[in-house]
Amino acid sequence: MGDNNNWPKHIGIIMDGNRRWAKSKGLPIAMGHKEGAKTLEKIVRHANKIGIKHLTVYAFSTENWKRSEEEVGALMLLLQNYIESYSKKADSENIKVQFLGDTTAFKPKLQQGIKDCIERTKNNTGITFNIAINYGGRAEIIKAVKEISQDVKNNKIDIKDINEELFSSKLYTNGQPDPDLIIRTSGEMRTSGFLTWQSVYSELLFVEKYWPDFNEQDLDDAIIEYQKRNRKFGAN
Repeated sequence: MGDNNNWPKHIGIIMDGNRRWAKSKGLPIAMGHKEGAKTLEKIVRHANKIGIKHLTVYAFSTENWKRSEEEVGALMLLLQNYIESYSKKADSENIKVQFLGDTTAFKPKLQQGIKDCIERTKNNTGITFNIAINYGGRAEIIKAVKEISQDVKNNKIDIKDINEELFSSKLYTNGQPDPDLIIRTSGEMRTSGFLTWQSVYSELLFVEKYWPDFNEQDLDDAIIEYQKRNRKFGAN
């Protein structure tokens, strides 16, 4: 598929359209999220199979708490069940699962499920699958600023030591490459605070399909489109 020398190391996906998919079919919103979770499993498995090294998905933003109490509750239950069952599948498929975001806001059972999933898959050598939950790009940047400020205050570093490399080391994605390609489904054309610092030179691709309808061929097509792009990183 395409040029193997121009292969994205890291793909980010903003999984949008679960609710509209459900409404278009006359189904409860919770069904849209459940179908979206099934789609996610297929896409991660395929990304791992074709050699993508890092995949980050936007599962729950810091702004999603503003949704109805019923929907947030259903999402939390789905996350809990998904993480518990998926950790076994991920482990058997050599997938390393990590989480981006402030997980301390979740109930203890969900926090424990997250810790168990990280621990179970930490030595796997296939794709690194990042799930962004209670994540916001600005919140992540503020977290990094606070940590660096504290280090300066404690005389661990000098102000002149602050550079992009140091700043990146304070982000949730520390040690991982920035995303080469970011895909957003459902036709919306914005990044909504997804990997704000990391995405400054990412190629963006907006797909009309709702997330539950996104499939393996769509991911392949996105990679082929990416390979057609001429990435200049600010050069001529």
